[in-house]
Amino acid sequence: MAARFLIACAALLLAACSGADEPTGAMAEEAREAEAEAIPLATVAAREVLATEIDRLALDFGGSLGIAVVDVESGWSTGFDAERLLPQQSVSKTWVALTALAQADRGELDLSQSLRLTRHDLTVFHQPIRNRILREGVVSAEIDELIEAAITESDNTANDAVLNAVGGPEAVRAMLDDQRLAGIRFGPGERLMQSAIAGLEWRQHYAFTREGFFEARDAVPDAVRSAAYESYLADPVDGATPQAIAEALARLARGELLSTGRTAWFLSVMMQTKSGPNRMKAAVPEGWRLAHKTGTGQVWGGRQSGYNDVGLLFAPGGRTYAVAIMVGDTARPVPERMEMMQAVVRAVVAFDGAHPTTN
Repeated sequence: MAARFLIACAALLLAACSGADEPTGAMAEEAREAEAEAIPLATVAAREVLATEIDRLALDFGGSLGIAVVDVESGWSTGFDAERLLPQQSVSKTWVALTALAQADRGELDLSQSLRLTRHDLTVFHQPIRNRILREGVVSAEIDELIEAAITESDNTANDAVLNAVGGPEAVRAMLDDQRLAGIRFGPGERLMQSAIAGLEWRQHYAFTREGFFEARDAVPDAVRSAAYESYLADPVDGATPQAIAEALARLARGELLSTGRTAWFLSVMMQTKSGPNRMKAAVPEGWRLAHKTGTGQVWGGRQSGYNDVGLLFAPGGRTYAVAIMVGDTARPVPERMEMMQAVVRAVVAFDGAHPTTN
């Protein structure tokens, strides 16, 4: 379905390129009015219902929350506080992968290249590859395998290995600039960012034992840790707006960021994401598909700095929706966060069902 969607969008783009220049002034106003008149009343009503429901869900949840939904085909969007800069956490792995795939498209990176990982490459928090590295000393893995691990398992060490292979944080920021993906920041990498959030200066030996980082973090004075935590939330170095992320995912689905083959491959990888099974994924109905990435931040004082799920919902009828749900700072119980995310998915599904059939 994704391939058919990309082909259809390519045809639409070619048709658009063959037309006249965009109208300006009075002609532009007439064009907008004609477009508005062409939208079926059922679609207008469905949009109003979805926008109202998103507002209701967000207001009921409260706190630091941003939601954005983009209808990939039409470009129409709605949301709540969708322009608010919020922590991405592991959602940012998406941009590392996109940087690697874009470099491969240009012939600058060989995704079959094997990288050697040792304990000096270990990072922090979730890193399933860690046990193999400590057991075997050296682990070799191809870049495309590491991308899969970074996305589907949210492996921080795999992600950092890909990040180093593409040229580090500056290369990711350059990709975001080149693709005009405004509203998305990229931080310094997991080790430096997570240690800074905890009020620590990173030391590689923290990664050599399972409890190393946690023991160092626990030794940080409360005042120092609280100040570091609040500083991160006030101006997240990895911050992004839900609208920017949803728009970026919509462009990915339309085939505007990568070649057709690599777009299809990356979407298939995102569909295999194992993290967050009770977030958006738990509400995806039979026949629908979800390509997504989660993000989860550190907890301090009963509050969590980032609890996210962003992705593409593929409806069985052919439509695609980009959805970004970002909780920037919350003390709400985890089940309530999950239920809110599931409710957003149900609202999008209902919106799709209320559309007039166009296929």
